[in-house]
Amino acid sequence: MMIDRVVGVAKAYISRVGTGPFPTELHDEVGDRMIEIGGEFGTVTGRRRRCGWLDVVALRYAARVNGLTEIALTKLDILSNFESLRIATAYDSLGERHDEFPRQQRVLYNCVPVYEDLAGWSEDISEVTDYAGLPERARTYVEHVEDLVGVPITSVGIGPGRTDTLARVAA
Repeated sequence: MMIDRVVGVAKAYISRVGTGPFPTELHDEVGDRMIEIGGEFGTVTGRRRRCGWLDVVALRYAARVNGLTEIALTKLDILSNFESLRIATAYDSLGERHDEFPRQQRVLYNCVPVYEDLAGWSEDISEVTDYAGLPERARTYVEHVEDLVGVPITSVGIGPGRTDTLARVAA
């Protein structure tokens, strides 16, 4: 049997638990809002997760090493609460720019993200029934992530329920 479809699942922002490098981590009220709105607490321990802007350098790397043919982007609804959004498209580390994920930990630990800024949206998207019904700025975000990663985003999560996923035919 041949595998002809590999779906990667990624949040519209990043979160992690524990220590380690996290170039886009937010240590401010924006990060605190992401944690609260996104319910970013461990289900077993209740431990607070670390949150930050989407890191497409890491996402491109994950897509490449895992052979992703498509991405399911989740938790887009959490970003509805932000006036502006950021996407890390590269890193600066130790005086060098890195457009690809660094191979060495010492480089990664010193990474400062290079961001692209996009306008946010304030509309509640939880009741949207198809991708075209999303606010234009939400669609712009999804499509820009898709362009930056180079892998089609074929579904978009707009809420926590089983039916809160919009199918999307990539452009």
